[in-house]
Amino acid sequence: MKEVDVDAPVTEPEVVPGKPGGLGTFGGVFTPSILTILGVIMYLRFGWVVGNVGLLGTLLVVTLATSITFLTALSVAAIATDQRVRIGGAYYMISRSLGIETGGAVGIPLFLAQGLSVALYTVGFAESVARTYPMLDERAVGMVTTVAIAGVALVSAKVAIRSQYVILAAIAVSLLSFLFGRAVEPTDIEMWGAADRHSEGFWVVFAVFFPAVTGIMAGVNMSGDLRNPAKSIPRGTFWAVGTGYVIYMTLPVILAMRADALTLIEDPLIMRRIAFWGDAILLGVWGATLSSAMGSILGAPRVLQALARDGVLPRPLKWLGRGSGSEDLPRAGTVFTLGLALVAVWLGDLNMIAPILTMFFLTTYAVLNIAAGVEGFLKSPSFRPRFKVHWSLSALGAAGCVSVMLLINGPATLAAAVIVGGIYAWLERRSLEGTWGDVRHGLWMAITRFGLLRLTSAPDPKSWRPHVLVLSGAPMRRWHLVELAAELGHHGSLMTVATVLPAAQVSAERQAGFERRIQRYLVRWGVQAFVRVVGADDPFTGSRELVRMYGLGSLVPNTILLGNSARTETFEDYCAMVDAFYRGERNVLIVKGDEARPFGDRQRIDIWWGGLKGNGGLMMIMGYLLGSSIPWRQAEVRVKMVVADDDAATAARRNLTSIVQQIRTNAVPEVLVAHGRPFPEILRESSADADLVLMGMAEPADPESFTRYYARIQHWIEPLHTVVLVLAAQGTPFGEVLVQGDVTRRQES
Repeated sequence: MKEVDVDAPVTEPEVVPGKPGGLGTFGGVFTPSILTILGVIMYLRFGWVVGNVGLLGTLLVVTLATSITFLTALSVAAIATDQRVRIGGAYYMISRSLGIETGGAVGIPLFLAQGLSVALYTVGFAESVARTYPMLDERAVGMVTTVAIAGVALVSAKVAIRSQYVILAAIAVSLLSFLFGRAVEPTDIEMWGAADRHSEGFWVVFAVFFPAVTGIMAGVNMSGDLRNPAKSIPRGTFWAVGTGYVIYMTLPVILAMRADALTLIEDPLIMRRIAFWGDAILLGVWGATLSSAMGSILGAPRVLQALARDGVLPRPLKWLGRGSGSEDLPRAGTVFTLGLALVAVWLGDLNMIAPILTMFFLTTYAVLNIAAGVEGFLKSPSFRPRFKVHWSLSALGAAGCVSVMLLINGPATLAAAVIVGGIYAWLERRSLEGTWGDVRHGLWMAITRFGLLRLTSAPDPKSWRPHVLVLSGAPMRRWHLVELAAELGHHGSLMTVATVLPAAQVSAERQAGFERRIQRYLVRWGVQAFVRVVGADDPFTGSRELVRMYGLGSLVPNTILLGNSARTETFEDYCAMVDAFYRGERNVLIVKGDEARPFGDRQRIDIWWGGLKGNGGLMMIMGYLLGSSIPWRQAEVRVKMVVADDDAATAARRNLTSIVQQIRTNAVPEVLVAHGRPFPEILRESSADADLVLMGMAEPADPESFTRYYARIQHWIEPLHTVVLVLAAQGTPFGEVLVQGDVTRRQES
């Protein structure tokens, strides 16, 4: 049964979209993005890339990888120029487009990836320092560096950004030193790698290089600290992607001209040997690791702050949403992130989780592309970005992200998908509510419209389902009706719980309130159904009008389930209502039972059968649907047939057994011989111990005779536990639903 957090907060963002005196495009978006792009892979792996796939292969790798990042940047720009981007960056964009569950499912892993990335970069920094100065302890350097970086972030985002300017300058000096360097050996430029030696394949090299261009989230995550997010995010992101592309297209040419392919592969610090001032490359490596760590320590707490404020995190972690000072700094979240990073630094070995971290970043990119693509495809009036991107480009970006994930590490991709799916399911069970709309409603509307326009009005026996409208009154008091309808429809049917109230009591406001209350009650008990509350001067007339008018196109309830009427003074109106349902070609199920314990132990269902046509076919389907539902899975379904004498019993038993076997419902055939006894006596005697009895009703001939017939049935079934009186609609070929071809024809003959 689905658990619902009825006290879950109605989530509201708390931070204004633009921050007066906040960061601009260069400091808030471009700087953290370009510093993450120009990272460790550029310094320590770019030579390896060129050596393995050659100059042209490297240019192709760079172009393909940057194209995926650029497509994602287009999607980010479209979303950022359509909505107010508050604190939380990518999480905020996704949650406001695809819903809080999807946003949280991506946002929580994104925070963990960024938090652990702090440790990943500081451990890399510590390793390089320890190798340069062997007297230093690598773990101690990593711990001290992590605390120092977090301390800068705790002071101010602006101070942290200013410190990144120094790092950016160091990287610029290192690149200039490399540009004006010298060749280390004579070399022939290899366009596609060396043919006379073993080298890694193109996609292996691509997978290693791709993380070098996945830095655009560093700027997006600073959205809450920007003066104008809608302007700064697109501009800063595009400038960072473009600058990184130009640098990455230039460096391979220099590398190929100044070192042999084998040297490029075997020497990770080949750039230091080539550079005019070799130590400048070392400063660049340190700057790259520190800048990436700084970007992560700035971004992760802000994602965490947004998650806490939206009520996504468990309640004990609500304090992580607090902000401090005029800058609304997430100091609590920074301390939390620092603790996570220090644990990882102390363990020291992140090789096992590094691929999964990359998967989480790429998952974020893919979902951002999906969000922008769906918005663009639906063309909702509310989606009016100033920066327009065709939905096909976003779809291409999403496909590229998924492809790269599989190329980098298939098992890690699966692990990331399982974690994201598990978080989504957990958030869905909590039933969080957001005050914002999201694109899912428009998406389902488009799918529903597509399906409705293709549904035909002619019944299709292969796809028939009981789409039940339950006339329940107050469902809390007649829950057994809702319960039975849900168990009949567990295979994918549509269900509506309807209530007719006195017209004087039902204003538009009260009607909406009643519907919300009933919907919450249904959700609490794990029942998925539509809810309809209408007002009428007379309940029978109101019910008839509701059934006649309810539905959309050819998708209308085909089965009406209602409670039994035991009040003789209402028999006439009640039977007229049932007759109207039948004339409107609706199946009618009338439930008479003990409301306190309506279905006993759910161990036995009796079907009183008279053939596959009409009521018999519908009852067999009902017996099968109930027997295959979880509450009735242990029940025995008995198909009972009455014959006049022993001579007829043998042939009837043979035919009934053959039909039951061919329709494959696992029912048990049982032929009863009357020996002159009236049917009501046989019924009461044979089904006295049944938990549920299904019995057909005669077709209404005229209102008066049907009322008398209904009164007689009440006397027949009075001693039984729970009975469903079944009246099948005229036009539905239930025999064809159960059997095919020759069986149907034999039964009808």
